[in-house]
Amino acid sequence: MDAWIWIVIALVVVAIVALVAFVLRQQRRHAELRESFGAEYERAVAHEGDVRRGESDLLARRERRAKLDIRPLSPSSRDSYLQSWEQTQARFVDNPAGALSQADALITAVMEERGYPMDDFERRAEDVSVDHPDVVQHYRAAHDISIRLDDAAAGPPTSRVSTEDLRQGLVHYRALFHELLEPDQDPATRDRATG
Repeated sequence: MDAWIWIVIALVVVAIVALVAFVLRQQRRHAELRESFGAEYERAVAHEGDVRRGESDLLARRERRAKLDIRPLSPSSRDSYLQSWEQTQARFVDNPAGALSQADALITAVMEERGYPMDDFERRAEDVSVDHPDVVQHYRAAHDISIRLDDAAAGPPTSRVSTEDLRQGLVHYRALFHELLEPDQDPATRDRATG
């Protein structure tokens, strides 16, 4: 066989190996992002309308989060927030709407003390999704109920938010609240502790 045929065969083999390596890298990245972000992965892909753009968004969140100085709460701050949370839950019986508003303010205060930027809600949710992907959907659901509550307060009496909606909002906030109060752990340690 001529030398040029061997060169062509070698180039084809190298191209196939490179293609296989590329595909395997992409599959590992998909799997790692899915595992790391959970349901937030599907939400990002659906929001962006494309897997590549959704994954780029998630990677950008990670990069942005890595630049933040997110710190654990001191034991005294954590105890103080826990006490405030207990008061908020107790308030629910007499004033469900006020308790939900207080829970929203408490979540914001905890996040701010921990070092999360307070620019806008969606940015906060994205930042939280990197560290707490299992509860970010609770944050969004609770925030949606809080927005509906604010809209109902400004709107006609027919736009009221039910007590059950307010209870669900408080339950959603509680899930995030407890995650935010826990000392930071790497995901593998956290999975072993909860699994």
